Amino acid sequence: MPNDKESKKSAQKVIVTKDGPYLVCGNLPLSKEIIVPDKNGDSSIWGKGDKYPDKETYALCRCGNSGSKPYCDGSHAKTGFDGTETASRKKYSEQAEKIEGPTLILTDVPDLCSRARFCHNKAGNVWGHTENSGNPESKETAIKMACKCAAGRLIAFDKETEKTTEPKLEPSVSLVEDPGKKVSGPVWVKGGVPIESANGKQYEVRNRVTLCRCGQSSNKPFCDGCHIDAGFNDGDDSLKREANKSRK
Repeated sequence: MPNDKESKKSAQKVIVTKDGPYLVCGNLPLSKEIIVPDKNGDSSIWGKGDKYPDKETYALCRCGNSGSKPYCDGSHAKTGFDGTETASRKKYSEQAEKIEGPTLILTDVPDLCSRARFCHNKAGNVWGHTENSGNPESKETAIKMACKCAAGRLIAFDKETEKTTEPKLEPSVSLVEDPGKKVSGPVWVKGGVPIESANGKQYEVRNRVTLCRCGQSSNKPFCDGCHIDAGFNDGDDSLKREANKSRK
């Protein structure tokens, strides 16, 4: 018989409802996660933000119009939101481009990019560091950059062991805030939580994915970075607080 931990995990999932919200099931923790810039303005680390009260089930807005963000208030029905899912159903490995270096292999699916910008800074980018991974410092930098990619667009593999350098993430949901761009970002789903389509079919289960919550993505249900162009702001005070910190 399954134990309590196994039963809890089996109940955890995110359901994409037809032209409506994300229904989050299984008492998944919900909190803010903040892109913290360094002194050069480049994305540096993920900072912890406010934590929301635990709920067995909750509905997160994905049309971008709710007056009760991050939760759904039914605005999708009033605005006629078209939440048609247009993302590929192919597995990550079937879509990925491959970049090989001396000690690392980097796989990349550009369509999944949520524009968090951890993959490049003034010192270089993840693709260049991968190609220069014979240098231990470049190898370490490439791995760190790939692991900070919330969308799971980038995955680094050790060439000798053929194992991923995937970060260990507990099943949870985060709402991304991006003070560097003065916008609120996607819903970050972590730790292998299943994403179920409105038609009942399941997307490939992955360690990290980002779901659109501004309603503008052309790769629904996944984020494609449109929240930046749309200037999406969920109205949470944490964005204002972090923006003020970054100016000090």
